[in-house]
Amino acid sequence: MTNMISSQVLQEYPSESRRTVSVARNGMVATSQHIAAQAGLEILKMGGNAVDAAVATAACLTVVEPTSNGIGSDAFAIIWHNNEIYGLNASGPAPMGISAEKLAADGISEMPKLGWTPVTVPGTPAGWAALGSRFGKLPFEELMKPAVRYAEEGFGVTPVTAYYWERTAEIYSRERNNFPGLFDEWFRVFTKNGVTPKAGDVWKLPDHAKTLSEIGKTGSAAFYSGKLAEAITSASAGNGGYLRKEDLSNYSPEWVKPVSVDYNGYTVWEIPPNGQGIIALMALGIAKEFDLENMTRNQIVHIQVEAMKAAFTDGLAHITDSEHMKYPLKYLLGDSYAKLRSSKISLQAGNPKPVQLPQGGTVYLAAADSGGTMISFIQSNYMGFGSGVVVPGTGVALQNRGHTFSLDASHTNYLQPGKRTYHTIIPGFLSKAGEAVGSFGVMGGFMQPQGHMQVVMNMINFSMNPQAALDAPRWQWIEGKKIMLEKGFNHDIMEHLAHSGHEVEVHDKGSSFGRGQIIIKNQENTFFGGTDPRADGAVCSW
Repeated sequence: MTNMISSQVLQEYPSESRRTVSVARNGMVATSQHIAAQAGLEILKMGGNAVDAAVATAACLTVVEPTSNGIGSDAFAIIWHNNEIYGLNASGPAPMGISAEKLAADGISEMPKLGWTPVTVPGTPAGWAALGSRFGKLPFEELMKPAVRYAEEGFGVTPVTAYYWERTAEIYSRERNNFPGLFDEWFRVFTKNGVTPKAGDVWKLPDHAKTLSEIGKTGSAAFYSGKLAEAITSASAGNGGYLRKEDLSNYSPEWVKPVSVDYNGYTVWEIPPNGQGIIALMALGIAKEFDLENMTRNQIVHIQVEAMKAAFTDGLAHITDSEHMKYPLKYLLGDSYAKLRSSKISLQAGNPKPVQLPQGGTVYLAAADSGGTMISFIQSNYMGFGSGVVVPGTGVALQNRGHTFSLDASHTNYLQPGKRTYHTIIPGFLSKAGEAVGSFGVMGGFMQPQGHMQVVMNMINFSMNPQAALDAPRWQWIEGKKIMLEKGFNHDIMEHLAHSGHEVEVHDKGSSFGRGQIIIKNQENTFFGGTDPRADGAVCSW
């Protein structure tokens, strides 16, 4: 484990912040908001475990960072508990009343980003309850109390959140004529006379407080079969939506076995499809076919990009609801696939079938406790606030995950009633020789598997500690030979990539390169945590 907690920040990857890695023994929570991380720490100090802390943190994030997630979102988790690993898929399916044929009859040729049409069943509240019921130590209602308190009493808005809040208001203002009445509740809840909060402003969300309190009292049942479900379905039916009470009442999250690849003596874990986590595993499998130890950093970055291109090309072609997958995971994660794909990588940039990769909005958190439980958790509305729909009187901003469905019958993610679509949010986990190493995640739409690959290799191949691994400038494949490099990337690497045929663009640090958190532990059960400088985050520990 010593190679993963080095204090060195390699010169090729300078850190702007030069922040030191956080170290603690009793427990740790890392996420993109100080307040939310402190909420999780509060729960740990009350006697809760890492799962309790994660649920409390996740609920708090729906209040203090509504620009990236909400109560009407989806979630995924990987849990290490009593030396076993577990996975939770809390993503929801398309409503039973929607179909590609119905949309075509209404003149819709592709899934929209906004409005009721792309709304799928929200899985997050049920996911919170499932985690608390199976692994938690404290009453579920206690886990909602920090979020309720901040929603009622108010919280200080952080700079990055304020920026995206304002940007969303600008987008929705432009779209108001195209979607009459759609954004009225959003503007009522999230603005004051059309103005969003600035950094440092105190903001209250009383509707969130009532809803989260009700979710806490009922173990999320109110959201799926009670008065919250009635409010959601009434709003849907009254505005041309397809979501109905039966869709909510029939929903339950799915416990799954995480999938993995072995990489340089470590096991890297992801949630199986419908999530895109296997793309990170596929890319790592391809990369390890090369003799990376005897390559220069310039050459390694080229291999990383080319491996990710290959994995993404295949992942986008095959990943969908697990019940509809036509290509076996065993092959995509196997040695024969890795050898085949690696054999096609040369010293020059390849040009797979171009795929335009949109951006997303997500929150990630990691938590650990002294009892050995660790959790990697992620939740998201997608594209910031999601569909633009806020259910009147509830504060529930609904996701727009249905946007990734296709109306082309030949497409892997062809829209069908009750089907889950390709999902971008992915939690990651590391273990070694049957023991937990720790949780990691990188937010940001289709950047996520790319970020996973880079932080894993930063820690394992380049001996970076968690904070250095997150601080390091990142690359992002966009399409074809086009890649974006984050400002601060080593100039020699940029030159090498350009000479290798990559179409290189340099951009400032920002959420387009993802925002991550990492918690790992050593053989002394000491925790080492990192939080991304691209977010307003914190590592809270004791």
